[in-house]
Amino acid sequence: MTSENAEILHKINAYAEKALADIDPQKTPVSFQLETLKPVMEEIAKEKGMSVEDVFILYMDLASEVAVKAEEQFQSELNGGSPF
Repeated sequence: MTSENAEILHKINAYAEKALADIDPQKTPVSFQLETLKPVMEEIAKEKGMSVEDVFILYMDLASEVAVKAEEQFQSELNGGSPF
């Protein structure tokens, strides 16, 4: 992950922590959650010369990358540091 991508991910996640703090993500429609994140994505799109859709796709890719790494770390710890 590049430092620019890490910055984008951090900015969206920080915004989400504040904007979505009082909702239950399991009970709140994804469409509402995305609409809530739209202002920060629009801001990033403007700063980076990207479309909002491209920012959303990048965010989803980066969040998936982080989730995979976290799962790999978790599995490694469960297996006592062994990859198997």
